[in-house]
Amino acid sequence: MKFPAPLQTGRLVKRYKRFLADIILDADGSEITAHCANPGSMLGLKEPGSRVWVSVSDNPKRKLKHSFEIIEADGALVGINTAYPNKLVEEGILAGAIPELAGFETLRREVKYGKNSRIDILLEGGSHGTTYVEVKNVHLMRQAGLAEFPDSVTARGAKHLAELSDMVAEGHRAAMVFLVQRPDCDRLELADDIDPNYAEAFAAAREAGVEVYAIGCSVTPQAIEVNRAVSVDI
Repeated sequence: MKFPAPLQTGRLVKRYKRFLADIILDADGSEITAHCANPGSMLGLKEPGSRVWVSVSDNPKRKLKHSFEIIEADGALVGINTAYPNKLVEEGILAGAIPELAGFETLRREVKYGKNSRIDILLEGGSHGTTYVEVKNVHLMRQAGLAEFPDSVTARGAKHLAELSDMVAEGHRAAMVFLVQRPDCDRLELADDIDPNYAEAFAAAREAGVEVYAIGCSVTPQAIEVNRAVSVDI
């Protein structure tokens, strides 16, 4: 996934109210408020003074024309925009980055299913039949090389796990794919100290037959691209 236009650099002043971030731009020293498309806590990724990258929209209907895209943390560039993982996982599946999810005939996004939900990716046809794929963004790292999910309590995430289990019970395949938007992690674990209920729901889903995969990304100011498998230590 390439950014359509060059990103602007700056320094983070603060991230607040979940979806807002004040940033001082390097180009002219002006302070702007950017949209922060990330509902999580962004634990470890909101240190004031951190180097950041923002995109600029030319849509006149947008209240905030800047979007917070990347932050430098622990010596690495980390993607924080949670609007991208579905697209990135789609690109990864089409490129064969998850061999277990290959062999389908059609791929659709945001298809209604379950209890008033939409599945992130639906794979149909081919040798595996119908496969329901839920995508989760990951960017928490508290130990070098180890990505963790979630970074805050996610009742919605537990609900999705239960719905994937229901699809398996109906005779379909279901898979959880964790998309690690940082280049410095090669393993994934659950942050069960942050959300023990999610960890419990995850264990139940695995027992029910839900498959689990994780893939990592390279992150640059030019593009975010799936480039490797990440081992799941759960």
